[in-house]
Amino acid sequence: MVPLRIINGDATSPQASGPKIIAHVCNDLGGWGKGFVLAISRRWPEPERAFRQWHRERAGNDFGLGATQLVQVRPDIWVANMVGQRGIRTGSGGPPVRYEAIERCLHTVAEHAAQRNAGVHMPRIGCGLAGGRWERVEPLVVAALCERDIATTVYDF
Repeated sequence: MVPLRIINGDATSPQASGPKIIAHVCNDLGGWGKGFVLAISRRWPEPERAFRQWHRERAGNDFGLGATQLVQVRPDIWVANMVGQRGIRTGSGGPPVRYEAIERCLHTVAEHAAQRNAGVHMPRIGCGLAGGRWERVEPLVVAALCERDIATTVYDF
């Protein structure tokens, strides 16, 4: 098992050599306009364009909670759009985060990372606008990625 690295920095500028996957959590409404996605869109237009199309064409694809879309933005960098958030607002059902969906997404990202011999880089996924708690997310990250010997770095901006 490789240890989880937590560093200060920008997850859209991964601090590593070799292939990299930048993972982040999206909502199931197709919304893209607040939080970490803005940093992604400032750097690359492709992930937002692909996410919106994926949502728009959801009747004929796998878009939904627990689904992951990998978008290549450079020869050695992919962005993983992970649908791990139900809606965008906290209501009677609690915060929008869905830990089970994030767990499924992380296992999919692990498969992609293993195929590409890539490291995974992310902010504290599910803990911003999704309203999740890192104490619940971190064990999911460790189990899906670190325990599979996938180098994983979390960035605190």
